[in-house]
Amino acid sequence: MTQSIRRESLDKVSAEDSEKVDAHVLEDIPSLTAEEEKRLYRKIDLRLMPILALMYLLAFMDRGPKYFRNYRIVSFWLTLSIGNIGNAKLEGLLIQLHMTSSDYTTALVMFFVAYCVFEPPSNLLLKKFRPSRYLPFINLLWGIVMTLMGLVKTYPQFVGTRVCLGACEAGLFPGVVYFLTFWYSRYQLQTRVALFFGAATVAGAFSGLLAYGISFMSGTRGLLGWSWIFILEGIATVVVAILSAFVLHGCDSPEEASFLTASERRFLFHRRKYELSSVGEDESVKSIYVWKAVKDWQVWVHTLVAMSVIIPLYANALFLPSIIHGFGYSTAISQLLTVPPFIFATIATIISALLADRLKRRSTSILIGQLTSLIGFAINISHVHSRGPKYFGTFLSAAGTYSAFPAMVAWLSNNLAPSTKRGVGIAMQLGLGNIGTVIGSVAYRSKDEPHFTLGHSVVIGFMCMGLILTSVLAWVYSRINADREVRVLKGENSTALYSQAELEGLGDRALDFRYSL
Repeated sequence: MTQSIRRESLDKVSAEDSEKVDAHVLEDIPSLTAEEEKRLYRKIDLRLMPILALMYLLAFMDRGPKYFRNYRIVSFWLTLSIGNIGNAKLEGLLIQLHMTSSDYTTALVMFFVAYCVFEPPSNLLLKKFRPSRYLPFINLLWGIVMTLMGLVKTYPQFVGTRVCLGACEAGLFPGVVYFLTFWYSRYQLQTRVALFFGAATVAGAFSGLLAYGISFMSGTRGLLGWSWIFILEGIATVVVAILSAFVLHGCDSPEEASFLTASERRFLFHRRKYELSSVGEDESVKSIYVWKAVKDWQVWVHTLVAMSVIIPLYANALFLPSIIHGFGYSTAISQLLTVPPFIFATIATIISALLADRLKRRSTSILIGQLTSLIGFAINISHVHSRGPKYFGTFLSAAGTYSAFPAMVAWLSNNLAPSTKRGVGIAMQLGLGNIGTVIGSVAYRSKDEPHFTLGHSVVIGFMCMGLILTSVLAWVYSRINADREVRVLKGENSTALYSQAELEGLGDRALDFRYSL
């Protein structure tokens, strides 16, 4: 039955899709040998992943931290992981703009508010205006905004540019994840998200060195160091945006990729359209799919899971230097000791993703990551006074949260169809889930140093919630899959009840769709 449905579906693919692929794309189902398939994805990786990671690196450089009482202890990893605004503060930003620490915190929070608000609609725009144009365009916009941020003269101007920056950057991460689903199969996605996410994290070390060098330009042309940090990094972003427009040209979808052979284009087209369901997937942009995503229970549950991952992730990214300093290490040693946990976390993230894709299990990767991180935070909140165990806890907390993040993103993406619903769902998950950044910033108060009991408690609470919801989700998905198996064995046939267009629109509600566990 499945093969007949698939054959019928192939015969009814739109003329538009047929023209994009090749005149002979529908003559037979394409096939590649295992070696040819490896070469194909190696070719795609080399074309897409470096430029996408570079774009994300530039966005990651400008994420702002919560205000710390003693910024000397965070100067290194601050710039390494979350960006140039921390260096700008050190280089006279608050003094010249007459800002208080409260004003500074408000400006940081406003970035994330705009970021969360603009993520959901962004993926619709990406599909409408083509990834090869949209991603470089928003990259160019935030480069211009970042450059202008170096020229602001008042606090309101600074807040305004921060809001604009958040709005422009919002479309990148969910847009890239959505874009990757056009190219990679269901159980290749987590590895690519991990490479994309991990490469930017490791490469972020260069942002600290860059900001340090730029700081010596303070006074040039009457501008302080903080202005030059924003201006030069903004110009670099504009240059990368222009470069990305050339690199991504012709990469909107596999069937349009000039760097692939005709057989490779046919193979990827067929895999994308029929991988999740034999009836095919509707790839058009329709408002009904937007509302299906908004009303889908799994999107909202996955959003809560995302918050349970994002809150501890940003707790590590924003506060690890202060946490380590609280163990009793000197400022210089604290700066150095922030690096190994994140290097370890990046390695753990990639290994976890490779295993998850090979085993075809998402929930297991999230559960192990959350449990590992929970143990790490539990060690740090405990009354153990020895530095060694507490420092070991930072390795566990960082590795657990970072490895769970790509799994969390890939899991929802695997379980949403058709294409537009998937894009909206991904953006909702990340947009609403990023509210966790604000929660984490508020929970870690400078007055709670060095133990951060409140912050650690909030993080542990959210991770416990994540462990429970992830387990429930996996159980519910397994029950739905089992029920559909029984219905198929009983001879139920959706093709008798729906037209071809309606069948393609069913997406993850199709009878032969199986949820990823």
